[in-house]
Amino acid sequence: MRLSSVFSIFVAISIGVLAGCTGGGASKDEIVFGEYGSMTGSESSFGISTHRGVEMALDEANAKGGFNGKKFKVISYDNQGRSEEAVTAITKLITRDKVPLVIGEVASSRSIAAGAIAQQYKIPMISPASTNPKVTQLGDYIFRVCFIDPFQGKVMAKFAIENLKKTKAAILRDIRSDYSVGLADFFVKEFKAMGGEILVDTAYSTGDIDFKSQLTNIRSKKPEVIFIPGYYTEVGLIARQAKELGLAVPLLGGDGWDSEKLTEIGQDAIVGHYFSNHYSQEDTRPSVQGFIEKYRARYGETPDSMAVLGYDAAVVAVNAVKTAKDLTPASLRDALAATKGVPGVTGEVNLNEHRDAVKSAVVMKVAGPKKYSYVTTINP
Repeated sequence: MRLSSVFSIFVAISIGVLAGCTGGGASKDEIVFGEYGSMTGSESSFGISTHRGVEMALDEANAKGGFNGKKFKVISYDNQGRSEEAVTAITKLITRDKVPLVIGEVASSRSIAAGAIAQQYKIPMISPASTNPKVTQLGDYIFRVCFIDPFQGKVMAKFAIENLKKTKAAILRDIRSDYSVGLADFFVKEFKAMGGEILVDTAYSTGDIDFKSQLTNIRSKKPEVIFIPGYYTEVGLIARQAKELGLAVPLLGGDGWDSEKLTEIGQDAIVGHYFSNHYSQEDTRPSVQGFIEKYRARYGETPDSMAVLGYDAAVVAVNAVKTAKDLTPASLRDALAATKGVPGVTGEVNLNEHRDAVKSAVVMKVAGPKKYSYVTTINP
């Protein structure tokens, strides 16, 4: 499922050579952020969607005059869905491009790897969508605009027991993903605390394509629900193979399912199953529907949650520039730490003392090709 190594060369997105850049990531007429993401590889929709959201936020800020006569820009590098490339990308952004702030990543494993570099150099980093608690625990320069997995795990455990009335679960986690392992652990803890029983807890690895051994084992235990906190590429394949094996029970997952590619890969086998997410396309708030309309007009498709969170992360970054004492990384860090009431598509962004956003989650049902329907909202 991995793309060829031809993609090992970094690709710059949105801007080319930045002439005349000075220290602090700013030229005479620009304020330049850094960004790294999985633009290619098996999770490429994550990086592409996030980057599109960032572009939209910065273009809107520039349309309103930028800041003190300067325009916002972003230097974006492809990490190909690999942690070692994420480290290389953020190191280049900090040491070569001299950016004062970095946006990225979506996957927790890559944010943890690159975030350690950002903390080392004391350059603020904002993750749009990495939900593992370890991300912001790296240090005081690391932030996120999404909820975290202890809450997300609780959301799906509560949904399984209270909404679906299921008390016997199986777990199928990606052992190579910090996101998947952590989210599975939090689901298990909450599910048991609510009186549920975990019948089997088994694993696969990122990039696997055959899951029949694990699913056959799960089938023998006769669970009422299966929790699969992975990313859409493997989840789609798992759903198809589960259907082939006659595993006709609800599949549950987290925000890593959210991609238009999910139904392309899972086809009709993934329809009818559930996952937690950061926003619903059915949300009638003007801020949500306005963003969806602008995104569709610009990119020809409906935004997923990664696009929305990329937008919100860039909005928070712009707000930090406008409220900071100056454009040094230390001042931007202080401004980010003070983020309260910043309007985003997912709702107001309020960062707590751990530099995590406090937000509600929605549960979505896969309704058909590239279509999800809103089920319920669960608050912190």
